[in-house]
Amino acid sequence: MDELVTRIVNAAGITPDMARDSIGIIFNFLQNEVPEEMNSLIATIPGAAEIIAQHSEDAPASGGFLGSLMGMMGGGGGLMGLAGELSSAGLGMGDMHTVGHELFAILRETAGDEAVGRITSAIPGLSQFI
Repeated sequence: MDELVTRIVNAAGITPDMARDSIGIIFNFLQNEVPEEMNSLIATIPGAAEIIAQHSEDAPASGGFLGSLMGMMGGGGGLMGLAGELSSAGLGMGDMHTVGHELFAILRETAGDEAVGRITSAIPGLSQFI
């Protein structure tokens, strides 16, 4: 997990804590959206299961301002909910794009294009952000 955090820190210019939180938020989101695909990926990334478990226990209930706004509009999930959680973790839109791009590059290196393709095709709109 340290290598993953370091790559995210170097790519996005964020702190290690922000990188860990971002990885946890994104992995937790993906685990909820495409559990069958993520189960095999989690096994190949050292520390991934632990960071997902930690984020699941520590995740803020509201999702910040954006999460609250989506909740009032009857939404709150999907990519907008993910963006709200990442915003609450201190990431701006540019940071979110950089973190997502780097994280999915790492997933491609680990699991291959086919596995990442199955993940991105299962979540509408995700491919435009990675």
